[in-house]
Amino acid sequence: MTILNKDKNPKPFKNPKVFILAVCISVALAQAQSADKIEPADLILFNGTVATLNESFSIEQAIAIRNHQIVAVGENAKALSHKGADSHLIDLKGRFLMPGFIEGHGHYMSLGQSKQILNLNEAKSWDEIISKVAIAVDRSDEGQWIKGRGWHQEKWISGDENLVDGVPTNRRLNEIAPDNPVILEHASGHAAMANHQALIISGIDEETPNPRGGKIVRDKNGIATGLLRESAQNLTASALASSRSDLTEEDVFNQMSEQVELAAEEALRHGITSFQDAGSNFATIDFYKKLEQKKDLPIRLYVMIQGEDNEKLKSNLKKYYSPYQDNDFLTVRSIKVQLDGALGSHGAWLLQPYTDLPESSGLVLKPLSIVKETAALALKHGFQLNTHAIGDRANREILNLYDDAVEGQEQSLRTLRWRVEHAQHIHPRDVPRFGKLGVIAAVQGIHCTSDGPWIATRLGEKRTRTTSYPWRDLIDSGATVANGTDVPVESINPIASFYSSVSRTMNNSERFHPSQAMNRVEALKSYTINNAIAAFEEAHKGSIEVGKLADLVVLSKNLLEVPDDQILSTQVDLTILGGEIKYQRTGSIGVGH
Repeated sequence: MTILNKDKNPKPFKNPKVFILAVCISVALAQAQSADKIEPADLILFNGTVATLNESFSIEQAIAIRNHQIVAVGENAKALSHKGADSHLIDLKGRFLMPGFIEGHGHYMSLGQSKQILNLNEAKSWDEIISKVAIAVDRSDEGQWIKGRGWHQEKWISGDENLVDGVPTNRRLNEIAPDNPVILEHASGHAAMANHQALIISGIDEETPNPRGGKIVRDKNGIATGLLRESAQNLTASALASSRSDLTEEDVFNQMSEQVELAAEEALRHGITSFQDAGSNFATIDFYKKLEQKKDLPIRLYVMIQGEDNEKLKSNLKKYYSPYQDNDFLTVRSIKVQLDGALGSHGAWLLQPYTDLPESSGLVLKPLSIVKETAALALKHGFQLNTHAIGDRANREILNLYDDAVEGQEQSLRTLRWRVEHAQHIHPRDVPRFGKLGVIAAVQGIHCTSDGPWIATRLGEKRTRTTSYPWRDLIDSGATVANGTDVPVESINPIASFYSSVSRTMNNSERFHPSQAMNRVEALKSYTINNAIAAFEEAHKGSIEVGKLADLVVLSKNLLEVPDDQILSTQVDLTILGGEIKYQRTGSIGVGH
């Protein structure tokens, strides 16, 4: 052994025992000094089952938080070593702590708006919907628009016998609301029912042609039934917007602000700390920016630009590019396009015709030539491209387009992280291409079990079995599978979607082709770290690790171990966003010093 003398020349150390003692003392002093420098945590959660979702998927006991970041993860003693006089302590008493859920595909402002209009999600019949509208008419002034959302004819236990394209006509709406325009959106958002008054105001009559990518459904006499599919809804949307023209800028701002708050309340109550907003135009993003500047965004948003043509994208993408920054609440770095419609409204683009509508193979909402131009713009400006594709033809075409778009480029699809939103029905030949190309499949677990009972009526049994919701095969292909709910199409509840992902149990208690289910670890990852990866944010969120955001959720039950039949009874006890408790279930847990 050697030491350095004052002249810095090496000299042998004659007594190794003395040297070892000196080293031990030095280490102890260094540790003591280091301990003195530990800044106290703001919040410590201990005695829990902490699912870190880190690379090794370790299960820990406790974490410590300072400001908006995690500063310690491990055993109780490790986290409690950060205790200070003002630290808040939470004894989890064995509860399950995990990264905050990330909603991988939802519609944020639509969620808020759905809390301001008629909620038709739980309606079991057309009769029930008529009753809800009648009550709204009684409470409204003459001429006032009545809006609702959430109906789905395949979920009704009884229906109208006078059906056109499988849906009642607007006859009874006309009877109860002769002086009020009524527009009721389908749960999927891909169709709507308008009464006669709404059709008149929107300029829809016997001569009105179908718009590109849409259909005005008519009876055998050529009379509009009120059902508007896909882009035909834009006709009533324009009329509704005109009716709001007398609102002041302040009125509009306040109404939108209320939608933001209502959406955040719903998200935080369900343990969601980040929300990937699947489509907002520049005006809505400008509104988000105003809230962000005032620190009034109540949840982290990852916003996909939608609703702007390629000319506007070309002029504005550079200005709107906004990647994640420290403790960010607004990220804009992706574009969303919509290639086809929904299966429920016969809008999904299929390789073969619909079983129950053999004259149709679905709708192409945006020509591939336009999508190709958008892809080129995304590449040029460094934007992620996320394409809505539900039918097997839509999925094949968009994979082809993605592959062609990057040919000869320096970056691969794996590094670009381009996504397919929904990826519901995929030909078996195309499933392995997701993993091979590195395309992210942004699915919604809850759609599978919600749609499962009626999918075969659209596709037939064989096509349903071989193409519908092939999660197991996608994961086995090496694809990153992200998860969400498409709220307000479905409830935002991630636990319900997690249950669907691992059990594929439908509301009739049958399991929808369970061989394609995710396991529990895969399902948790799909709602946390995979969604973070799908948004280029895995360095900041999606797992519980030192230095990452303290975005967390405490659950009443362990999602890794609770029996299948108890998953849905799991409750959110706490939602923590940026180190602050934003939601606490009454009586669920104590917070002290």
